[in-house]
Amino acid sequence: MQLLRVDQALSRDSYYAATAARDRSFPAFEGDASCDVAIVGGGLAGLSAAIDLARRGRRVTVLEARQFGWGASGRNGGQAIAGLACEPSVIEEQLGLQASRVVWNMTLEAIELIEQRCREFAIDCDWQRGYLGLAVTERKARALRDWCDDMAQRYGYAPHWIAPAELRDWIASDRFHAGLHDPSGGHLHPLKYTLGLARAAEGLGVQLHEGSRVEALEPASGAGGAHVLRVSGGARLRASQVLLAGNVYLQGIRRELEGRIMPVGTYIVATERLPADLARSLIPTRAAVCDTNFVLDYFRTTADDRMLYGGRVSYSTRTPSNLAESLRRRMVATFPQLAGRRVEYAWGGFVDITLNRAPDFGRLDLGSKGAGGVYYLQGFSGHGLALTGMAGRVVAEAMDGDASRFDVFARLRHRRFPGGPWLRTPALVLGMAYYRLRDLL
Repeated sequence: MQLLRVDQALSRDSYYAATAARDRSFPAFEGDASCDVAIVGGGLAGLSAAIDLARRGRRVTVLEARQFGWGASGRNGGQAIAGLACEPSVIEEQLGLQASRVVWNMTLEAIELIEQRCREFAIDCDWQRGYLGLAVTERKARALRDWCDDMAQRYGYAPHWIAPAELRDWIASDRFHAGLHDPSGGHLHPLKYTLGLARAAEGLGVQLHEGSRVEALEPASGAGGAHVLRVSGGARLRASQVLLAGNVYLQGIRRELEGRIMPVGTYIVATERLPADLARSLIPTRAAVCDTNFVLDYFRTTADDRMLYGGRVSYSTRTPSNLAESLRRRMVATFPQLAGRRVEYAWGGFVDITLNRAPDFGRLDLGSKGAGGVYYLQGFSGHGLALTGMAGRVVAEAMDGDASRFDVFARLRHRRFPGGPWLRTPALVLGMAYYRLRDLL
């Protein structure tokens, strides 16, 4: 499939892949076996669920089509930020203010969960606290300040406001007008973190398999029956419960889910190593940074003093031309100090977005009787580094009998992208062109 071929080409130049040691591989699943819970997808959501399910005494098997962390979990911008990709108002309009507060607080818990797991499992992933959200114009700064005031009043969320006069203390760039600093956010090396979770899951007894593509999911038959996952090479895995956590890489397994998400390409570059004093001067707190545009730029300095800069997206699944150079120009427009610095890595991958940018968690009714059901986690919409961990936790709770937190998300209604399989991508491209224009005005 073209989508996957593009991803494979881009993965070769990943800074993360070059700096995270894969100290072991996991065997492909073979033969005919059974477990309590089968998880499809070896990214952050699937591995996080596996850890919590194993601790609840469940026999868990994780099936990954390629390598753990191969997809968005191991290639993203590495930023852990409070909230969702959508505004809280999207949740409020459907579920009300109280439920929206519950969701918001779970996103804060998700960031704490990262730090807890790094500490508990000794995961060395360059975790760094701090997040800056910056507005590029006075008009956008007013909108951001209004948002902060509203969030403080109704959600108890009160990051430090950075006025124009003090902005230079936080970032060495003239591009921005004002912003906020949230000490609870942060950033990390996502592939190191994902591989750390895989080691943690294995240590808890989870069966991990790479190179094991699930080709079909058959519903349980009869009372107490098990779902059957048909795996590449003719293998079969029977499971009482199934979690689908592969996002855009589950093509053909459950088509009823595919129309509710779209693949969006997101791209990043990393510079050569910078002099330590230069790297420190660009973002003195070492915080992760995003602007507030709809089609945004995001960047940070790494533990080894590189500038990591993302900002190009593709809504057509085609890789932008001259990717490294176009992102280098965006970076230099923000930091002219980097004009003479070489871009050493350029890579990208696909994230799954929903129409309203809210996460899409739920259950599938396969017509089976007596089985525990099929659950899915998707639609993180480019805001999933922290939320995936929380998603894994709440789905584990639900599979073990307490669905109170999972069902807050499952109650969200989602629509399919308009246009069907042939026209929805062109429609999305046109829609995003409108938002790019609006960002410029």
